[in-house]
Formats: sequence, C-alpha cells, structure tokens
Amino acid sequence: MAVGIVAVLANRTTTHEFQLYVSQGKQRRAEQLVSEFAAYYVRTGAWVGVGEWMADLIQSQAGGAEQGRGFGQRAGQSVERLLLADATGRVLADSQGDLIGEHLSDAELAFGAPIEVQGRLVGTVLVPATEVIHESLEAEFLRQVNRSLLLAGLAAGGMALVLGLWLARQLAAPLRTLTEAARRLTPADMPQVEVRGQDEIGELGQAFDQMAQSLAQQETLRRNLMADIAHELRTPLSVIRADLEALLDGVFQPTPEALASLQEETLLLTRLVEDLRDLAQANAGQLRLARQPTDLADLLRGVIVSFQPLAESRGQTLTLDLPPDLPPVLVDPQRVRQVVANLVSNALRHADTKGARVRVSAVQKIGDVQVSVADNGTGIALEDLPHVFDRFWQGGGERAEGSGLGLTIARELVRAHGGRIWVESQLGDGTVFHFTLPVCTAD
Repeated sequence: MAVGIVAVLANRTTTHEFQLYVSQGKQRRAEQLVSEFAAYYVRTGAWVGVGEWMADLIQSQAGGAEQGRGFGQRAGQSVERLLLADATGRVLADSQGDLIGEHLSDAELAFGAPIEVQGRLVGTVLVPATEVIHESLEAEFLRQVNRSLLLAGLAAGGMALVLGLWLARQLAAPLRTLTEAARRLTPADMPQVEVRGQDEIGELGQAFDQMAQSLAQQETLRRNLMADIAHELRTPLSVIRADLEALLDGVFQPTPEALASLQEETLLLTRLVEDLRDLAQANAGQLRLARQPTDLADLLRGVIVSFQPLAESRGQTLTLDLPPDLPPVLVDPQRVRQVVANLVSNALRHADTKGARVRVSAVQKIGDVQVSVADNGTGIALEDLPHVFDRFWQGGGERAEGSGLGLTIARELVRAHGGRIWVESQLGDGTVFHFTLPVCTAD
C-alpha cells in the first residue's frame, strides 16, 4: 500500500511539474513572438488579415523550432497553436479556428504575452499548452515517465511483499518457539528455547531462558525447603507425641523432669516456627527494620552480659574487645542483637566444653563497622564452608540445639541492613564469623 501511494504521488507530482514546465515554455514562446506581432500591427495599423499572416508564420517556423519545446512536428502534424486577442480579450485569430470571437478571462490572458505599441496595449499573443501536450514529444516523454513509475512501483511492491514475507517468517519463528515454551512452562517442566541473536528477539529469548532457569532454581529451593521444614517439625512433634502417649499409658509419671522435657521440645518447636516466620519475611522483602542511631559498643556489651552466665557454667571464656572510639551505627538494635546473639550462641555451642574461648570484637572500616565473633573450636571443613548459611544446615549432621535457621536468618538480617556476612575457618583452628554494619553519618 505504501509503495502504491508513493507511486501515485510521484505520478501526480511529475505530471503537475511537467505541465507547469510546458506552460512556462509556451509563455516564453509567446514572449518571443511579441516583436513580430507588434511589427505587423505597426505595418498595418490594425489586426486586419492577421489570421492568414499568423498561419504563414507558424508554417515558416514549424520546421526550425526546437524539438522538446512544443514547436516541432510529429507524424506530419504541426503541434503549435497560436491565439491572438485584442486589448479587450476578444480572440481575433486562432490557428485552429475554434475560439475566434470568444472573450478570454484575465486568468487565461495571464498565460500570454501582452503586445504594446508606443506604450499602448493592442493585444495579447498566447501559445496554449493543454492541447499541445497530447500531440507533442512532451506527451510521449510524460507517458514514458509514468510507465517507468508504474513499473518501478510494481517492482518495488513485489520486492517489498517478498521481503515482508521473509521478515515475517524470521520474526514469527522465534516468537512461535517462545510461545510454545511459555505454554509448556510448569513447575515440572522449565524448557529452554533455542532463540539466539543480537536483536531484540534474541534478547527476549535469553531473558526467557534466564526466567525459566530462575523458576527452576526457585522450585528446587521450595521443594527442599518444604522437605527440610517437614523433617525439622517431625522431630520435636514425634518426641512430644511419644512423651504424651507414655504419660497417658502410665509408662511415665508426670514428674517435673518429664514435664520439663515436654516444655523443652515445645520451646524448640516455637523457636522453629518463629525463625521460619522471620526467614519468610526476609526473603519476601517484608522484614521491617526500625533503624536508628545505635551505640554498637553498648549493644555488644549487653549481649556479652546475657551470655556470661552460660559461658561460666560451661567453663568457657567469653570476652569483648572494642576500640575506644567506635562510631554509632544506623541499624535496628533488636535485629542486630539477634544476629550477635546467634553467632555467640553458635560459638559457645561448637567450641570445646571447657577451656573454650569466644572473643567478640569490632573495628571501624571505611563507611562501616566490622564485627567479628571468633572461637577456638574444632573449626569447619573446607567443603562445608559454602553451606554454613544454608537453611537447616548443622555441622557434622547431628541434631543440635536450635532450629538450624539461625545463620540463615543472620545473613538475611545483615543484608537487610546493607551489610555483608562471611565466615573463615579451618579444621582444628577455630572459626571466625564477620559481618559489617553501616556507620551512622551526619545526614
């Protein structure tokens, strides 16, 4: 359609410009004849007999006129027509004899050349263009141009159609592949598409592959999480159920010791549920932090004081090493206390029962404060280090105190504050956990 519109516009423009060119040529020809008509008027004193004289003039000049300007002969015919109108616009002479006696309008006279004798308008000579075009070489030229435009338009339209069909197939094929892959996209089937390229379609294919891969990873994590949660919940629930059945059957008496065991398992189950809730909020980005300028030194001292009785009861040493000019940090103090308490609790649990040393320290870095919790325990194997912050990971494979989510929650809480957390450890050489917190600036 666009090619057709362009062809029509080109045809109309070419015809209009060519007709304008011919009209201007005829007007110039009329101007060239003014001197001869004026000389005739001077000789005769009027326009008597001008028709015969004009016919002789046309015949004498027909053979020598310029070709391509409307003044030649084609197929033995004269192609020039002349009109002469008097000062009032009445046609006195017409080489074809059609308009004699007719009055021409001012608009028609404007295309002619005025004839003046001694400053007085005595007539107007015109070379009409409309009739000439149909019989002249200019008309043949115009037909050739229009024919060429038509052929060019048809050729361009055909090429555009072929190219359009080819491009449509090139675009539709990868889009069809993406559509089919999207329809097959289910938790059980995360297909990859073979759409490659440097254009937008290629980028869309790569984005689809990344999305499918991410969904597959999330589905794997979800399944693993559900399995881990079921496993972790099963253990305390099984213990509670067994103890209750024993009490109901009279196997155990409801002694304070038996009730204390039930309470311990219930507390473990409660902590697991709370930890799962915190972890779910952190993963969903819904964990609310009440950030405020916090004296980190006072916060760390409070944690040490709360764990000191436990450390002393186990024969362990818990120390705090702080610089005198530790800057305040912009954090949620309750959440940071939760992180530090978790790390200290793990350190006391995994260090040697007696003679173990757990050291908490802090040092200012550029833009943040780094907190470290070090112990002289057995350490962590190199192959286990990447899994330290995984859900429900507990070193050695044994069921330990806690939910197995503490370090995972600590990592999410530190990240939520804009910090980072990592571990350094070697078997037999103890373990050090580090994490950073942003310094509270003046702004």
